[in-house]
Amino acid sequence: MSHHDVRSAVRPNPDQPMVDIANYVVDYKVDSQEAYDTARYMLLDSLACAMLAMKFEGCVKHLGPIVPGATLPGGALVPGTSWELDPVQAAFNIGTLVRWLDFNDTWLAAEWGHPSDNLGAILAVADWMNRQELRDGGKKPITVRDVLGWAIKAHEIQGVYALQNSFNRVGLDHVILVRLASTAVATAMLGGTKDEIVTAVSHSWIDNGVLRTYRHAPNTGPRKSWAAGDACRRAVTHALNAVNKKVVGYPSALSAKTWGFYDVAFKGKEFQFERPFGSYVMENVLFKISFPAEFHAQTAVEAAMQLHTQVKARIGDIERIEIETQEAGVRIIDKTGPLANYADRDHCIQYMVAVPLIFGRLTADDYNDDVAADPRIDALRDKMVVKENPQFTKDYFDAEKRYIGNSVQVFFKDGTSTDKVSIDFPIGHRKRRAEGIPVLMAKFQSAIRAHLPGAQAERLMALANKPADLEAMPISDFLNLYRV
Repeated sequence: MSHHDVRSAVRPNPDQPMVDIANYVVDYKVDSQEAYDTARYMLLDSLACAMLAMKFEGCVKHLGPIVPGATLPGGALVPGTSWELDPVQAAFNIGTLVRWLDFNDTWLAAEWGHPSDNLGAILAVADWMNRQELRDGGKKPITVRDVLGWAIKAHEIQGVYALQNSFNRVGLDHVILVRLASTAVATAMLGGTKDEIVTAVSHSWIDNGVLRTYRHAPNTGPRKSWAAGDACRRAVTHALNAVNKKVVGYPSALSAKTWGFYDVAFKGKEFQFERPFGSYVMENVLFKISFPAEFHAQTAVEAAMQLHTQVKARIGDIERIEIETQEAGVRIIDKTGPLANYADRDHCIQYMVAVPLIFGRLTADDYNDDVAADPRIDALRDKMVVKENPQFTKDYFDAEKRYIGNSVQVFFKDGTSTDKVSIDFPIGHRKRRAEGIPVLMAKFQSAIRAHLPGAQAERLMALANKPADLEAMPISDFLNLYRV
């Protein structure tokens, strides 16, 4: 036996966080009806976001195979198109579509993110597997309900990691958690064992994380809209490598001295966990229903909408505007000075408050150059003062509340002012589901009607109103209704 063989024989036990993920993905039975119901709305909402993104040339140019002609007939369908691709590239396409407009669901804690980004990997793998089985006359197809179950688990992994582990504070982008969650879930979907899931997850950590460079001035740019698709693509690669190629795993990918993730990227700290994996994240996820706006500003936009009628005729008389937000809001979206592009504007709380104050609306088009050229917007931005409200920060981190509070008050040159409009949690919050779901369904309806042939849109609307029928459908039959 060579010296090399002896060394490889004493590999360490796998790091516990990787084992915990594998155990959860394989063993945990989701029995929460609320989680399944919320997941169903999440799926409809995410595909609505994908259809809305089809109107944006910047998004559409990323769709299809990575090189012309590299399609896979019988592969995974890219919704809103007729592309059929291998599951790796399909995961990139779907993840990019869902994420493009910053209008899909959100999770906020020590780390932020959009757990429905994981649908890029989940839908691509599920659809590809179904079409393979159909061709080979194989097993029972993967249903919409199966997909919802996988989505609940992906949401949970990404969200529970985000509760107490801040990747942004070490300069890494939150899509590291999309890659982690999607890698684990996709490996299990492919029939991977717990050992294979640990192997795939170890590779995900060894990838380290992508930098947040593209989210911050002076480099803000559209990569932030395809970064999650990229994470999904990488995740499916790791899953296929673990299950089909039987690649070797790296058991102490996190904890290895000097060379592991903790020492290289996380200042030597181990991950902290507030709660075990269950279905908490899906139940509490935040929907972006009314405004395509970075989530820390959602209630600020809502407050500005309430103030529009009082200020629209007096825009020129405004002396200053006071915005109070949470600590995270100050850190991420308090932006002064010139805004270079769409990606800069949709992450600027001042811009997102100015537009509804002036126009009484905030749509995806309002971040475009033509709207931004209105001189009143920058004039108002210059009059804004953004500061942290400690109570908003406290309520933001409270596990029972998970609020995202903002307040807006407008002061005029004659010494008068509006009331201070303060909103603790937006319409997409769990506490406002009864009010929010009809608005979410209206968003779904208008998005699919705008992009899909009439008969397909009608069939989708009917299915949305019949949860049992929808959940029983093979996922490929459902996705075929999005074929254009």
